[in-house]
Amino acid sequence: MLLDSASMYFRAFFGVPDITAPDGTPVNAVRGLLDFIARLVEQYSPTDLVCCWDNDWRPQWRVDLIPSYKAHRVVTENPVGPDVEEVPDPLEIQVPIIADVLEAFGIAVRGADGYEADDVIGTLATGAGMPVDVVTGDRDLFQLVDDEAEVRVLYIARGVGNHEKVDDAWVFGKYAVHADQYADFATMRGDNSDGLPGVAGVGEKTAAGLLGRFGDLDGILAAAADPESGMAPGPRTKIKAAADYLAVAPQVVAVARDLPVDRTGTALPRTPADPDRVAELAEKFNLAGPATRLVNALAGLNR
Repeated sequence: MLLDSASMYFRAFFGVPDITAPDGTPVNAVRGLLDFIARLVEQYSPTDLVCCWDNDWRPQWRVDLIPSYKAHRVVTENPVGPDVEEVPDPLEIQVPIIADVLEAFGIAVRGADGYEADDVIGTLATGAGMPVDVVTGDRDLFQLVDDEAEVRVLYIARGVGNHEKVDDAWVFGKYAVHADQYADFATMRGDNSDGLPGVAGVGEKTAAGLLGRFGDLDGILAAAADPESGMAPGPRTKIKAAADYLAVAPQVVAVARDLPVDRTGTALPRTPADPDRVAELAEKFNLAGPATRLVNALAGLNR
């Protein structure tokens, strides 16, 4: 089970009522994330679990290709390092606490410098040698769905307790494209939440129709350049006008699958790695209930 950590703790922050530690530190995101993990562990009993981390939420190499990439989320431009993402202050101060609690429990955390959590997930999901569940509220990761390799997405856009199990049939039923076409589909459609403009005038229906007819983006570009391909004049003009964008966008949209991420040490512990530290953090940050629920969920794996 691969967790899109930021997707989950953002959801916890906005979905769980404001709760504070005895010293006034907000802890709703910490509590919510622990409860999310406990619920997923109880429901799916994964052998391995990794919290995948954004070591760089807006990699410069993606910005170099498409300058608008996530630009609307930048609150501070950093000339010597990653730009600073606009994150509510009460959430930002909880992220180090989350990291401390995960370490105390012995739950694996993986990131890769210069890459997003999506890329870490893509790498660990590829060639895993076991079934993989990717937990995320980000539809970009639908591109990883692979029925043959037993990779699916547990899509939490409507909540962790009301998540959807995304396989190839689900993707096709929703978008009329197969999962292995989803990255090309997203490239053409664009995504305002990521600052990806897409192909002007090409929405989901047109993108799906083109992929259904020509297979993939390379096939679409070839058809647009071939007067005998039978592509209608409207889409042909739009695809050709977007040539510069389409030359770079696929690299931005595609998640990495070959990063040097450590695949060892990901087994989900049956008991906390450092019970005393868990107890200390639970008392300090008002986490007793969620910590106990996660301890019990882990213990249930032994049954």
